[in-house]
Amino acid sequence: MNITFLLNGESVELTNVSPETTLLNWLRDTRGLKGTKEGCNEGDCGACTVMVTETGSSKALNACILLLPQLHGKAIRTVEGLATNGGLHPVQDALITHHGSQCGFCTPGIAVSMAVAHLNGDTEHDDALAGNLCRCTGYAPIIRAAISAQESPKITYPETDPDFFCPPISSGGAEGRGADSPPPPVSSPTSSDDLADLYLKTPDATLIAGATDVGLWVTKQFRPIAPAIFLNRCRDMQHIDVSEDSIRIGAGVTMDRVLSLMADHHPSYAEMIRRYGSTQVRNAATIGGNVANGSPIGDNPPALIALGATLHLRQGDTRRFLPIEDFYIEYGKQDRQPGEFVEAVSIPRQPDRLRVYKLSKRFDQDISAVCGAFDITVSDGTITNARIAFGGMAGTPKRAAHVEQALTGQPWTEDIIARSWDAWEQDFAPMSDMRASADYRLTSARNLLSRYFLDDMGAATSVLEVKP
Repeated sequence: MNITFLLNGESVELTNVSPETTLLNWLRDTRGLKGTKEGCNEGDCGACTVMVTETGSSKALNACILLLPQLHGKAIRTVEGLATNGGLHPVQDALITHHGSQCGFCTPGIAVSMAVAHLNGDTEHDDALAGNLCRCTGYAPIIRAAISAQESPKITYPETDPDFFCPPISSGGAEGRGADSPPPPVSSPTSSDDLADLYLKTPDATLIAGATDVGLWVTKQFRPIAPAIFLNRCRDMQHIDVSEDSIRIGAGVTMDRVLSLMADHHPSYAEMIRRYGSTQVRNAATIGGNVANGSPIGDNPPALIALGATLHLRQGDTRRFLPIEDFYIEYGKQDRQPGEFVEAVSIPRQPDRLRVYKLSKRFDQDISAVCGAFDITVSDGTITNARIAFGGMAGTPKRAAHVEQALTGQPWTEDIIARSWDAWEQDFAPMSDMRASADYRLTSARNLLSRYFLDDMGAATSVLEVKP
């Protein structure tokens, strides 16, 4: 695959790019740009953060799990490229002034995250820096630096102009080949139609959207991922359509956009999204990738199941739809045929009764021990409908069917919640692992239903709100 992109304002053209080469390794080993650091090499620490700009929109991304084919037609800024006109970027100057660095290993990534937030006018500094770990300095001086820098004039770059044009070259994808030509080992289709054709011909290919999961196959498991099909150029899979009846989210929509969307429709879902990934991860991860990988501890599926979402699947020219809970068959197995991919997810428009509760050892940016989603409809004091789903309680994301049955048609009272106690064991037999014991998981799931009831009654239930 051949790609072209900008690096700190300089045009770069690469040929025969491997799908397994990360931007981090290329920057350090090939270009000698050592400011971008390798810390965790899995997208957790933020030491490798770079600025990525496309059509005038700039985001912070983790270079350690950003694969080179994802960069085609984009502009990259590393910490070495932040300064302009020979002077420091305002965030770099503020970090010095406010003593925001000690060992300095994490500082380049922090500076880039701050620079992206500064460019975008984002003053939610805790969120912007949640994906940047600092073990020695502590966050107080870093946040002081971010607050200080926010009053400084915005620093822009040529590529941040929405009208800036990065001339493309052939990507080695679907375009330019005969109908009977075999697909190349690395492809980058530009539409879902091209994707459907490619994937039907190479159903064993690895589909890569944000690479927040696949990137770890490369960096941690050293797994070959070719043949690989990169989805980030399929623009028609990145649309959000909100109608009177439904919300249709293309599989390629990134989680930062899903967060913004859900903030207007189901705020509890949006808050869970804010917690489960850093800014860098949400800027890359897609809703389709999160759903399709079938993780039993993925945090999107419980919320989508509780909302009654429908999954849109495509195989060649054939499309089918199924309730999202039916997609998950057993651990590691989904109802997806060879050459079939997730094209979109749709959610029926409904009054907001959804609450999503995530339990994890670390509040922000951690894997769930238990994630429960509740959507219970109450009319005149009676439960008329209940949809309850959990992650972390079984080998797949799963509905609490027996609990729902025990609740439906009953009065909405604490007593009926207590009487549903035994139904939980009919739905779930969770395992014990390093994150939680089976007993903790089952007890917590039961307690979360009580939390939902108290939440519905107006009680303060958030650990961020309850005070001794």
